[in-house]
Amino acid sequence: MANIASISLGNMGGPMAANLAKAGFRLAVFDKAGTGERAPAGATAVETAGAIARALTEAGYRQIG
Repeated sequence: MANIASISLGNMGGPMAANLAKAGFRLAVFDKAGTGERAPAGATAVETAGAIARALTEAGYRQIG
């Protein structure tokens, strides 16, 4: 499965991230309102927007576009 990152786990981003995690995607997430509490099961929560970039690099994510 592909590696995916999600920044924002609010009303729209939260359900989207949950569906991606359920589908088996490796998911790194960040939300400034409280990532740990909002992160879906199976996702890797990071504490800052900068940390999500580092998590992407460490997990072998690549930029598209």
